[in-house]
Amino acid sequence: MNYRTFTLERLDTPTGPILIVTDEERVLRAVDWEDHEPRMQRLLQRHYGNGAIRLNETARPSAARGALRAYFDGHIEALRALPTATQGTDFQRTVWSALRDIPIGETVSYGGLAAKIGRPTAARAVGLANGANPIAIVVPCHRVIGADASLTGFGGGVERKHWLLAHEGKLRDVALASHA
Repeated sequence: MNYRTFTLERLDTPTGPILIVTDEERVLRAVDWEDHEPRMQRLLQRHYGNGAIRLNETARPSAARGALRAYFDGHIEALRALPTATQGTDFQRTVWSALRDIPIGETVSYGGLAAKIGRPTAARAVGLANGANPIAIVVPCHRVIGADASLTGFGGGVERKHWLLAHEGKLRDVALASHA
Protein backbone atom coordinates (compact mmCIF):
# COMPACT_ATOMS: atom_id res chain seq x y z
CA MET A 1 0.00 0.00 0.00
CA ASN A 2 1.18 3.51 -0.80
CA TYR A 3 1.22 5.83 2.13
CA ARG A 4 2.45 9.30 2.97
CA THR A 5 4.71 10.11 5.86
CA PHE A 6 3.89 13.20 7.86
CA THR A 7 5.81 14.73 10.73
CA LEU A 8 4.24 15.00 14.18
CA GLU A 9 5.31 17.65 16.69
CA ARG A 10 4.02 18.49 20.14
CA LEU A 11 3.68 21.93 21.67
CA ASP A 12 2.65 22.86 25.20
CA THR A 13 0.13 25.71 25.19
CA PRO A 14 -2.03 27.48 27.78
CA THR A 15 -4.95 25.40 26.45
CA GLY A 16 -3.09 22.09 26.79
CA PRO A 17 -0.58 20.22 24.63
CA ILE A 18 -1.30 20.32 20.91
CA LEU A 19 -0.25 18.07 18.06
CA ILE A 20 1.06 19.57 14.84
CA VAL A 21 1.20 17.53 11.63
CA THR A 22 3.21 18.72 8.63
CA ASP A 23 4.02 17.09 5.30
CA GLU A 24 7.33 16.53 3.52
CA GLU A 25 7.48 20.21 2.53
CA ARG A 26 6.65 21.19 6.15
CA VAL A 27 3.21 22.45 5.09
CA LEU A 28 0.64 22.23 7.88
CA ARG A 29 -1.84 19.34 7.50
CA ALA A 30 -3.43 19.06 10.97
CA VAL A 31 -3.52 20.65 14.42
CA ASP A 32 -5.44 19.28 17.38
CA TRP A 33 -5.13 18.94 21.11
CA GLU A 34 -3.34 15.91 22.49
CA ASP A 35 -6.46 14.81 24.39
CA HIS A 36 -8.30 14.77 21.03
CA GLU A 37 -5.70 12.73 19.15
CA PRO A 38 -8.22 10.00 18.20
CA ARG A 39 -10.36 12.70 16.52
CA MET A 40 -7.32 14.00 14.63
CA GLN A 41 -6.44 10.46 13.53
CA ARG A 42 -10.03 9.92 12.31
CA LEU A 43 -9.94 13.17 10.32
CA LEU A 44 -6.60 12.26 8.75
CA GLN A 45 -7.96 8.82 7.81
CA ARG A 46 -11.13 10.36 6.40
CA HIS A 47 -9.19 12.86 4.30
CA TYR A 48 -6.27 10.70 3.16
CA GLY A 49 -7.57 7.13 3.44
CA ASN A 50 -7.44 4.46 6.12
CA GLY A 51 -3.80 3.51 6.72
CA ALA A 52 -2.57 6.03 4.12
CA ILE A 53 -0.70 8.20 6.64
CA ARG A 54 2.29 7.43 8.82
CA LEU A 55 3.26 9.92 11.51
CA ASN A 56 6.89 10.25 12.55
CA GLU A 57 7.60 12.32 15.66
CA THR A 58 10.35 14.89 15.43
CA ALA A 59 12.04 17.35 17.74
CA ARG A 60 13.04 19.57 14.80
CA PRO A 61 10.66 22.54 14.99
CA SER A 62 8.71 23.47 11.88
CA ALA A 63 7.57 26.93 10.85
CA ALA A 64 4.06 25.84 11.89
CA ARG A 65 5.24 25.10 15.41
CA GLY A 66 7.01 28.46 15.59
CA ALA A 67 3.93 30.32 14.35
CA LEU A 68 1.66 28.52 16.83
CA ARG A 69 4.10 29.28 19.66
CA ALA A 70 4.10 32.95 18.63
CA TYR A 71 0.27 32.95 18.49
CA PHE A 72 0.00 31.59 22.02
CA ASP A 73 2.66 34.09 23.17
CA GLY A 74 0.37 36.91 22.02
CA HIS A 75 1.44 37.48 18.42
CA ILE A 76 -2.03 36.74 17.06
CA GLU A 77 -1.12 37.63 13.46
CA ALA A 78 1.58 34.91 13.37
CA LEU A 79 -0.81 32.35 11.85
CA ARG A 80 -2.12 34.49 9.01
CA ALA A 81 0.44 33.52 6.33
CA LEU A 82 1.08 29.97 7.49
CA PRO A 83 0.73 27.59 4.51
CA THR A 84 -1.80 24.78 4.92
CA ALA A 85 -3.04 21.91 2.80
CA THR A 86 -6.17 19.81 3.24
CA GLN A 87 -7.91 16.96 1.49
CA GLY A 88 -11.59 17.71 2.03
CA THR A 89 -14.41 17.98 -0.47
CA ASP A 90 -14.70 21.08 -2.63
CA PHE A 91 -17.42 22.40 -0.30
CA GLN A 92 -15.31 21.75 2.82
CA ARG A 93 -12.30 23.49 1.31
CA THR A 94 -14.50 26.46 0.38
CA VAL A 95 -15.69 26.70 4.01
CA TRP A 96 -12.16 26.31 5.36
CA SER A 97 -10.89 29.03 3.04
CA ALA A 98 -13.69 31.34 4.21
CA LEU A 99 -12.74 30.60 7.83
CA ARG A 100 -9.28 32.00 7.18
CA ASP A 101 -10.92 35.21 5.95
CA ILE A 102 -12.67 35.87 9.28
CA PRO A 103 -10.71 38.76 10.79
CA ILE A 104 -8.97 38.26 14.12
CA GLY A 105 -11.20 39.48 16.92
CA GLU A 106 -14.39 38.90 14.94
CA THR A 107 -16.90 36.08 14.86
CA VAL A 108 -19.55 34.95 12.39
CA SER A 109 -22.56 32.67 12.73
CA TYR A 110 -22.88 29.44 10.76
CA GLY A 111 -25.62 31.09 8.70
CA GLY A 112 -23.48 34.17 8.17
CA LEU A 113 -20.60 32.05 6.94
CA ALA A 114 -22.96 30.13 4.64
CA ALA A 115 -24.11 33.45 3.16
CA LYS A 116 -20.49 34.61 2.72
CA ILE A 117 -19.71 31.56 0.56
CA GLY A 118 -22.85 32.08 -1.52
CA ARG A 119 -24.83 29.21 0.04
CA PRO A 120 -27.24 31.03 2.40
CA THR A 121 -29.35 27.93 3.10
CA ALA A 122 -26.34 25.72 3.91
CA ALA A 123 -25.78 26.64 7.59
CA ARG A 124 -25.94 22.98 8.68
CA ALA A 125 -23.53 21.91 5.96
CA VAL A 126 -21.20 24.72 6.99
CA GLY A 127 -21.39 23.41 10.56
CA LEU A 128 -20.47 19.91 9.40
CA ALA A 129 -17.56 21.22 7.31
CA ASN A 130 -16.45 23.31 10.28
CA GLY A 131 -16.45 20.18 12.45
CA ALA A 132 -14.35 18.31 9.88
CA ASN A 133 -11.66 21.00 9.83
CA PRO A 134 -8.35 19.23 10.53
CA ILE A 135 -6.38 22.43 11.16
CA ALA A 136 -7.82 23.99 14.31
CA ILE A 137 -6.70 27.48 15.36
CA VAL A 138 -4.89 28.21 12.06
CA VAL A 139 -8.10 27.61 10.09
CA PRO A 140 -10.07 29.43 12.79
CA CYS A 141 -13.25 27.40 13.18
CA HIS A 142 -13.39 28.74 16.74
CA ARG A 143 -14.55 32.07 15.29
CA VAL A 144 -17.88 30.55 14.21
CA ILE A 145 -20.64 30.94 16.79
CA GLY A 146 -24.34 30.22 17.14
CA ALA A 147 -26.95 32.53 15.62
CA ASP A 148 -27.75 33.68 19.18
CA ALA A 149 -24.05 34.56 19.75
CA SER A 150 -23.51 31.47 21.91
CA LEU A 151 -20.28 29.49 21.84
CA THR A 152 -21.45 26.22 20.38
CA GLY A 153 -19.64 23.27 18.92
CA PHE A 154 -15.86 23.13 18.83
CA GLY A 155 -13.77 20.00 18.40
CA GLY A 156 -11.35 21.10 21.13
CA GLY A 157 -14.17 21.87 23.57
CA VAL A 158 -16.16 25.01 24.29
CA GLU A 159 -13.80 26.06 27.10
CA ARG A 160 -10.90 26.17 24.63
CA LYS A 161 -13.04 28.07 22.14
CA HIS A 162 -13.78 30.59 24.88
CA TRP A 163 -10.05 30.89 25.69
CA LEU A 164 -9.08 31.36 22.00
CA LEU A 165 -11.69 34.07 21.46
CA ALA A 166 -10.64 35.85 24.64
CA HIS A 167 -7.00 35.58 23.53
CA GLU A 168 -7.96 37.20 20.24
CA GLY A 169 -9.87 39.97 22.02
CA LYS A 170 -13.40 38.85 21.20
CA LEU A 171 -15.74 37.93 24.00
CA ARG A 172 -17.98 40.80 24.97
CA ASP A 173 -20.94 39.71 22.80
CA VAL A 174 -20.61 35.92 22.85
CA ALA A 175 -21.69 33.59 25.62
CA LEU A 176 -20.93 30.04 26.65
CA ALA A 177 -23.79 27.77 25.60
CA SER A 178 -25.06 25.64 28.44
CA HIS A 179 -25.76 22.79 26.04
CA ALA A 180 -22.39 22.81 24.25
